[in-house]
Amino acid sequence: MLGPRRFFSEVAAEEDRVGVATGLAWTEAGGDIIFVEASAMPGRKDLVLTGSLGSVMQESAKTALSYVRSRCRDLGIAEDFFEALDIHIHVPSGAIPKDGPSAGLTIATALISLLTGRPARRDVAMTGEMTLSGRILPIGGVKEKVLAARRAGVATVLLPSRNRENVEELDASIRSDMSLVLVESLSDVLGYALGGSHGPADSLTDICRARPADAADQPGSGVSDPAG
Repeated sequence: MLGPRRFFSEVAAEEDRVGVATGLAWTEAGGDIIFVEASAMPGRKDLVLTGSLGSVMQESAKTALSYVRSRCRDLGIAEDFFEALDIHIHVPSGAIPKDGPSAGLTIATALISLLTGRPARRDVAMTGEMTLSGRILPIGGVKEKVLAARRAGVATVLLPSRNRENVEELDASIRSDMSLVLVESLSDVLGYALGGSHGPADSLTDICRARPADAADQPGSGVSDPAG
């Protein structure tokens, strides 16, 4: 009889990496951890998507890239960065089909991590659909995703603020084990995933140019909302 995947429970022990962000997904078997990887190479403005991604997830990747290109100045990225590059987005376990909009947030974070050279925290996981303007839309499967994050040793989970009711319905024991942060925009997300702070920085530029700190929110702090 096969046991659980060994790598699944060791997220917190993994090294933070540039261009790799931790996401959460819903499957028929429950919640799961996913890792979105982004890399760049000399090329001609191609966006390469691999990992058996469905049409909706591919659209999420295109939306994330368009957002980054439209906010280069705020992010401290050269405005012509895409002119001589190809961008490759990959989600491992390529034999497993993947689809849905909730990985948009993770894809955008992996891209910004790559292009700014700032490692994304492996113990900060996220889920949420992202609009072209960077707003975060609600998603389904909150309980399953949070449980998957807890099993994986994730310290902080970033969830859309419009899922507040779903978060408040979670057992108190779950909410006390980890930090569940409600976010409204990508700038909120980057403050935790790239900023290494207890909350979002004053601007995207502050986040992406700041020195990495030692820790984000520590587990056990319950539910928080950067918007107050």
